[in-house]
Amino acid sequence: MTDTVNRQILLVEKPAGKLGPEHFRLSATAVPEPKDGEALLRVRYISLDAANRAWMHGATYRAAVETNTVMAGGGLAEVVSSKAAELAPGDIVFGDTGWQDYAAVPAKHLTKLPRIEPLTHLLSIYGIAGLTAYFGLLEIGKPKAGDTVVVSAAAGSVGSIVGQIAGIRGCRVIGIAGGKDKCHWLTAELGFDAAVDYKDAALFRQIKAAAPKGIDVYFDNVGGDILEACLPQMNNHGRIACCGAISQYDGAPSPHGPRGVPGLIVVKRLIMQGFIVMDFMDRRDQATADLQTWVSSGKLKVQEDVIDGLENTPRALIGLLAGENRGKRMIRV
Repeated sequence: MTDTVNRQILLVEKPAGKLGPEHFRLSATAVPEPKDGEALLRVRYISLDAANRAWMHGATYRAAVETNTVMAGGGLAEVVSSKAAELAPGDIVFGDTGWQDYAAVPAKHLTKLPRIEPLTHLLSIYGIAGLTAYFGLLEIGKPKAGDTVVVSAAAGSVGSIVGQIAGIRGCRVIGIAGGKDKCHWLTAELGFDAAVDYKDAALFRQIKAAAPKGIDVYFDNVGGDILEACLPQMNNHGRIACCGAISQYDGAPSPHGPRGVPGLIVVKRLIMQGFIVMDFMDRRDQATADLQTWVSSGKLKVQEDVIDGLENTPRALIGLLAGENRGKRMIRV
């Protein structure tokens, strides 16, 4: 039975500095009616991503989130009713549902997914996080056995998977994360060869000590000072996969970093490429099959950070931007 009230979290103000709970408001409205070609969805889980913050700045690979609208975000949802031939009640789908209990979304903008247990894996390892890690590392980074691979935000949803895939491919893997506990977790639980605490002032020297032979592949989730510390340590013909720039998303932009990029790229013949996971979705099935094989064999561990309650979504995103999470953070609506 469908509820009559649809709770929504609205973005009521775009932050000039750091994101805070005051920039959101919990509201309630009627449950929407699907139009022709649409499905009414009951949102089960909401994906929390650093990109949520970037959308507040302006248009990226999607339109900007405007004030006094439902906060945008990917969601795992169940079809309640459908006016689209390809979807039926009970189907599980992924799409831009926004931060709300119910959403009416055109079927053409939804991806139908298999019903697996736990469902949360469809948002983490088999969802955007896992696919971003898989394609970003293997297609952009192109690691070879014996390469040294460095991953920033290594304890996060994407980075924690990138490092494990690099290990599976026979690489030496170094994670950069915030705090001793996270660094210990990377090496003791996820099999990273070394971990570097970016909160330590001696970041450059730490990376140098962990990667004395230089860096062949750098998977960059943060940009800024960490990218600047890694660039001079890249080996000739190294590859940099630019996945995100979380250091630039929340608060005032960094006044510098990285500096000296053009010269380093030329001299070292580096390939530095940005990517969006949607570019590779025609090969999703192969990626999912590989990920499932690694998970079932125990080679790849899945770490999820599930927080209950739609009302907690703003604080959960703020916490993610502050580095609270290990693995994929999501809201159980």
